[in-house]
Parts: sequence; C-alpha cells; structure tokens
Amino acid sequence: MRIVICGSLTATNKILEVQKQLEKRNHIVEIPHGVKNFQVRQRIKNRKLIIDSEEAEEKIKYGVIKQYYDLIKINEAVLIVNPDRNGIKNYIGGNTFLEIGFAHVLGKKIYCLYPIPKMSYTPEIIATKPIVLNGDLDKIG
Repeated sequence: MRIVICGSLTATNKILEVQKQLEKRNHIVEIPHGVKNFQVRQRIKNRKLIIDSEEAEEKIKYGVIKQYYDLIKINEAVLIVNPDRNGIKNYIGGNTFLEIGFAHVLGKKIYCLYPIPKMSYTPEIIATKPIVLNGDLDKIG
C-alpha cells in the first residue's frame, strides 16, 4: 500500500521508526517534509529539532501544505503518528488535523497509530472514521 505518514515534527523519531517498520512490510511510504529536512539537518549540521517561526516560514517557502495535499491525493492512505505531547495523550496537532481533513475529503483510508485524543476537535476527527491501530501496524490493509 502507498501510505503518507502525518504527524508533528516533535514525533520525528517515532515517524522514522514507523516508516522503517512499514517499509519492511513492503509498503511505499512518504514522510513529512519537516522530518526529511530534519534528517538532512541532523546529518549535515548535527542540529537539534527547532520548532518555532522558522517552521512556518519554511512551510510557506516550500509550499509544504499544498505539497502534502498533493501527496495525499496520489497515495492510498494516511497514517497519523500521534504519540503523547505536552501532556496530551495521543496528540494530533493543527497541521495533522488539516491532513486528516484532506484525506477524508479525498476518500482515502485514515489510520491512527494510537487512539484519538481528547481535544477540542475530537468530534471532527471521529467524523472522518479513522481506523485506530492501537500501535499494531499489521492491522493496515
């Protein structure tokens, strides 16, 4: 299956781990631009992950939101990697929420690695009918 991973940049290590596991299962996987960029930064400059206004400027400069919409359009499914963040269990941030919306409107399969979080937009996430994997990637199919 062709899968696009969506998730916060703070989940970079988990996203990379999931990517490897999916590729071992013969899936074709796309990862977020910021994660790819983080990998490059890490290799070249050994920099730490920076989450601030640079991230927004980078998204604008490279058209990241539109680019990810296009990726979702040509792939079969999205996988939301949603580990805990800032005291919120199974966090799904704003950008990932947008990507869930894109996938839903395009009729793509939506998988959540972990259960749906309790947030102000939980009802909207539930309305997209994601398949919750409870950490089990073998349930993708």
